[in-house]
Amino acid sequence: MSASRASRLLAAATLAVVPCLPASASATACSDPGLAVAAPYATVDGATRAGSVTLYRGTKATSTLTQGSGEIGDTPERGDSFGSALVTGDFDGDGCADLAIGASEEFAGTPVPDGADGNGVVHLLRGTPHGLKAAGTLDVTHLKRSRGTDRFGAALAAGDLDGDGDDELIVGVPGLEDGGGVALFGMRGRRPDGTGSLITQRTRWVAQEPGETDQFGAAVAAGDFDGDGDDEIAIGAPGDDVGDKPGAGSFTIADPRARQAGVYTQNSPGMPGDAEKFDGLGATLAAGDFDGDGHDDLAAGVPGEGLDAYQDGPMYGDGAVHVLYGRGGGLTAAGSEFWSRESKGVAGRNRPTDRLGSALAAGDLNGDGDAELAMGLPGGNAVLVLAGTRTGGLTANHNLTVYGRKGHPGDNYGASVAVTPSGLVVGAPGAGRVVLVPSAVRKGSYTGLRPAGAVTLSGPEGALFGFAVAG
Repeated sequence: MSASRASRLLAAATLAVVPCLPASASATACSDPGLAVAAPYATVDGATRAGSVTLYRGTKATSTLTQGSGEIGDTPERGDSFGSALVTGDFDGDGCADLAIGASEEFAGTPVPDGADGNGVVHLLRGTPHGLKAAGTLDVTHLKRSRGTDRFGAALAAGDLDGDGDDELIVGVPGLEDGGGVALFGMRGRRPDGTGSLITQRTRWVAQEPGETDQFGAAVAAGDFDGDGDDEIAIGAPGDDVGDKPGAGSFTIADPRARQAGVYTQNSPGMPGDAEKFDGLGATLAAGDFDGDGHDDLAAGVPGEGLDAYQDGPMYGDGAVHVLYGRGGGLTAAGSEFWSRESKGVAGRNRPTDRLGSALAAGDLNGDGDAELAMGLPGGNAVLVLAGTRTGGLTANHNLTVYGRKGHPGDNYGASVAVTPSGLVVGAPGAGRVVLVPSAVRKGSYTGLRPAGAVTLSGPEGALFGFAVAG
């Protein structure tokens, strides 16, 4: 895999965070899989960049997963990038947390030269009282399509889309022919490792004009934005052209049960700002109830956003995040927010290499019943965290910036983020480090984070340890 591929992987790192599974009679017998940390460039059995995923209970590593180990399918091969995406969810409805692992650069058959996009696969591991057990491998053939440079599994999310009480697996396929797509597994009682369904821009009820480089499905998230009890899907297309602005980006809210969809760009009514070239709206997505009203809200990253008259190119940007709030009729851009380091009350100064919004995670860090938002700015080696409130949602009051190691800009601290029951997890894959920042109950407009108690996990050098995290 080429150096440009490594840069693209780092720029596209996304997290899909799933709330803790509800307690039930069956769940009490489950073995907690703990924190999963991906190292997609790890060397395995001599195969460089084959990838691995390490499981932790607290700060202790309990096992390391690779392709071909523990009944996981395939064999480790050069450039597979096992661990390019991670997500947990209850996909089989037994009350235990399952784990899905993307290997977006896996090739079936004869490998192609470094730098080419992979076919991609997703490995399913089922939660049991005795730990995770291999439960099958998915690829684009499960959609009754032939393989191409699909990057199947480049993004993953979980959500109950059909209201049956278990999660569906949502798989981003951004390299799919004609602009990308999103695969759904487990809908309407189907097996999570069985035949899936596909949403593309050409899907009749989506009704968009695709572009070959749109990357529809590069980021995915699930949330109940209209409060009807079923989740909808947010789908990022950061390469989407908006008018004559290449790569301005967009995101789509899709309801596969109602067969309805709507697309948002920075030119949509109510959205602050304007669509500009290389903004990359929709490169990252995270859903959470920031105002505690029972409707999920959506944060959408714009890591290429320039906040002055100068925009140097597609890998640069001060970065920003749009936040849209859920209502009875679903998400609305009316009253939406635009957060950056220039927002009133936000600490710090923006830089054109910050790329704020390159990673997003939402969850209740301070225990007051509404979600906080963590926004990675790996170019600034930092994570900006905003507290949610019941009186208007996210606030700049008591905002907190958590910094990585001073003098180590190559760490890419903030390239991945996740919210877990213990606090905030921050990946610094350039350094092979993951930082666990604990949180405590603190009601009001406080994040609840306690950076002084942070603990660091380290992985193999050059393996992009911390590229993706879930737990």
